[in-house]
Amino acid sequence: MPAYHSNYNSVDNVRVINGIPLLPLVTKTRGPAPYADPSMTHDVVDEALELFRPNSFFKNFEIKGPGDRLLIYIILYISQSLNKLKATTSQGEATKALYTLAVGQVTIPADASFPLHTMYPGVADKAESDLLRQYLLQVRQEVAARLVSVVYRDGNGQAAQYPSKWWLCFQKRHFMGKVMH
Repeated sequence: MPAYHSNYNSVDNVRVINGIPLLPLVTKTRGPAPYADPSMTHDVVDEALELFRPNSFFKNFEIKGPGDRLLIYIILYISQSLNKLKATTSQGEATKALYTLAVGQVTIPADASFPLHTMYPGVADKAESDLLRQYLLQVRQEVAARLVSVVYRDGNGQAAQYPSKWWLCFQKRHFMGKVMH
């Protein structure tokens, strides 16, 4: 069975840096991401949250476009975020911990410390590197906010006091066997 790929692989008129498209986000977080169309209710962050669990089972992933490269980055970040949570972490503590992680040091795929940096093209200059770092910071903040609301839901879709065991069970499973530090 093949892995699930991004729906954003063939988008036009989008700037691509280091193989990552700077896609619009449905967000209130300030940053360089293009403004999303007001009618847009689903973006790349939602897609990554939906595809995280099924794609976590795959050890191989064929990149079919720039959307897949952004999807890989977000999936690795979600995995890193889940590892910050414990079964007894309250929703408020999780929000603080994930926000702290989001605004921490942002590793871009061009950095040698990124686990899959060989699968990404290089950046042209420092300005592009800084712009990508700011975009990924904005993406990470949005992922942190949405991940808390997804993980802290019970089986009926209601807010829960503690994280879902069905999300925490993916703490030990790593996409393509890689972990982002």
